[in-house]
Amino acid sequence: MDLQLAGKSVIVTGGAKGIGASTVRSFAAEGAKVAIAGRSPLEGKSLAKEVKGIFIEAELGEASACHKVYEQTLGEFGRIDILVNNAGYNDGKDLTAPPEDFMNSVHLNLSHVYTLVHLCRGELTKTQGAIINVSSKVAVTGQGGTSGYAAAKGAMNALTREWAIALAPENIRVNCVLPAECITPQYQNWFDSLKDPQSTRKAVESLIPLGKRMTTPEELADMIVFLASPRSSHTTGQIIFVDGGYTHLDRAASADHTKWG
Repeated sequence: MDLQLAGKSVIVTGGAKGIGASTVRSFAAEGAKVAIAGRSPLEGKSLAKEVKGIFIEAELGEASACHKVYEQTLGEFGRIDILVNNAGYNDGKDLTAPPEDFMNSVHLNLSHVYTLVHLCRGELTKTQGAIINVSSKVAVTGQGGTSGYAAAKGAMNALTREWAIALAPENIRVNCVLPAECITPQYQNWFDSLKDPQSTRKAVESLIPLGKRMTTPEELADMIVFLASPRSSHTTGQIIFVDGGYTHLDRAASADHTKWG
């Protein structure tokens, strides 16, 4: 299926690794021009060379960095068709953290989402473009021990619906993709830090109804690219769970987490 993305200009935040990198490759395979925004220059520059895109080094928690991403993308490509808000980090700020640490966690995971949508709105109106937010199952199921991240991702889900309504008159579509147990490099690093990585991974996979396996970054990317494409032209305000049924067909709360690790 031709997704009609050839020549489209795309910003992918956190695009150098994991779900972001797979998303960049999937857009590039469809002929899109991709700006990779994030703070991993080694991986980002290498990927940009691979896909003939651009890498913009940016600490996205700073508003000036978001302006840099917007201006460099527009300067390089002359238009912005799609914004993928993928950047985020589960920093484990729980109820033991002081309130200022909680607020900083929310800021780092959420402020760039608002800032980039605010900046890109005019260009997205011109192109009748699309916004894809990448959330987390933590926003729906909870996790325990990560109040800031959960709050930020919950807000992202709410803003997906809010912006879908607000931007519908401008023909900008806004959707959200929600992963659960996706085997990213960050997740693999966590497994590797444990005493028994293989047993722990098997315990996680046992909770996933479809195939008893973790979701791949490529599977998330496929959904992101489809939702961003004209082939999904009448879909907006949706939160799509790409998780093998984990969130709704089984619940992590029923597992004995004391046996993990």
